[in-house]
Amino acid sequence: MSEENTYDPVTGDHLKDWGHRPGKHFPALLAKANEMRAEGFGLVRIRQELESEIPPAPIQMKLRATGDVAYFENIESSHPDEQDNIGKVRETMGELMRTPTIEAGAIMPDACPAGPVGTIPVGGVAAARNAIHPGMHSADICCSVMITDLGHADPKAVLDAAQSVTHFGPGGRPQGKRFTTSLKLLDAFRENPFLDNPKSVRMAQEHMGTQGDGNHFLFVGRSRKTGRTAIVTHHGSRGPGAVLYKHGMHVAEKFRKQLSPQTAKQNAWIPADTEEGRDYWEALQLIRKWTKANHNAIHQATVEAARIGDVGDRYWNEHNFVFKRGDLYYHGKGATPAWDDYAADATGLTLIPLNMSEPVLVVRGKDARKGLGFSPHGAGRNFSRSEHKRRMGSVTPDQMLKAETEGLDIRFHAGGVDASELPSSYKSAKSVVAQIKSFDLAEIEDYIDPYGCIMAGDVPPFWANKRKGRR
Repeated sequence: MSEENTYDPVTGDHLKDWGHRPGKHFPALLAKANEMRAEGFGLVRIRQELESEIPPAPIQMKLRATGDVAYFENIESSHPDEQDNIGKVRETMGELMRTPTIEAGAIMPDACPAGPVGTIPVGGVAAARNAIHPGMHSADICCSVMITDLGHADPKAVLDAAQSVTHFGPGGRPQGKRFTTSLKLLDAFRENPFLDNPKSVRMAQEHMGTQGDGNHFLFVGRSRKTGRTAIVTHHGSRGPGAVLYKHGMHVAEKFRKQLSPQTAKQNAWIPADTEEGRDYWEALQLIRKWTKANHNAIHQATVEAARIGDVGDRYWNEHNFVFKRGDLYYHGKGATPAWDDYAADATGLTLIPLNMSEPVLVVRGKDARKGLGFSPHGAGRNFSRSEHKRRMGSVTPDQMLKAETEGLDIRFHAGGVDASELPSSYKSAKSVVAQIKSFDLAEIEDYIDPYGCIMAGDVPPFWANKRKGRR
């Protein structure tokens, strides 16, 4: 480009050649540069004028040495499977604690590995300074549980009503069967850079009133303290949360390459004090609102379908999320916040489900220092789903279901029994409860004894159905 040709515009390539890094500030820089260009300034003069706006190169953060940052263990073993599981959890936590932003960590009694070594385990807590790690809340953002007191309603009538209104399995509700989504919430999605895309907004409408698959459930039981019937739902933010997670990981990866290339990709982070960090934090809060509304929609639809008039308390808690406390960001992956004011709608009571044949625990958190203020989220696993199926041998899923849930009304929405969700696939509920008490993580205030539950069932993954359709 000729220096004399003052009318050739300044482009993004010019700015990058001059040392400016692409970002949201680029349009303003280009506008300023081209205003000067139109006034007859040459490229050299424009470059000099914009030099002061080149941000300093980011200071790279190195991985910590193994063992530099310790973490608390709230777990014990009395069985070879548990010992093997704890060994794997320790291995992955040791690597996780090398992440430059992490200042404290803890594992719960339900801890189990959840990916490559260095990935935060289920039942893991990691406290980070000025950093939000999308990989540490996982794709199932805001996976959570909600309870509603239904008075002395007949549990079977409640379960029947719930089965008629809930939705399990992949995808969302078809047109004509969708639940209403708040227009105000959808508008808020459109105002956030992480959520303002057609897929997120569409899924926010299609997935309202859905529960997904895997270990998500709808449980009906009775309070041991009052004898009253209660409904408990367990699911996360479904499609909208999965899209946010993917977008968050993409942005975090860009920062990882600049700030800490040695950090494992799954532990990439978004600096909380950046524009992207503030937008992502706000997106998390909007996803939390959507998830709570999703639980509420299913509970209210069940109440109306069962024509229940005596409805008592309703409360909830998330266990896959990021919580800000003081100047640290606490990432709970399958860990329940156990301090009173963790959120504006916190009631002091939280829920810990164990398995389909055991009670849901109603607990009051103890803000235990060794738990970084968290308690377990459930029973956890000592081995994988596939290993559980291998150990079944010749026993069929139906036979195992009958043996392990005698007297309970267990339903699978898709029809097929998912053996990997039966009680034997989880850790000993008795052991987890004993450890909650021995490590002083929470005070158990009530037990919701099971009448029955609805699970997704053994559904072929969506990609298998697609492949079958192509054939």
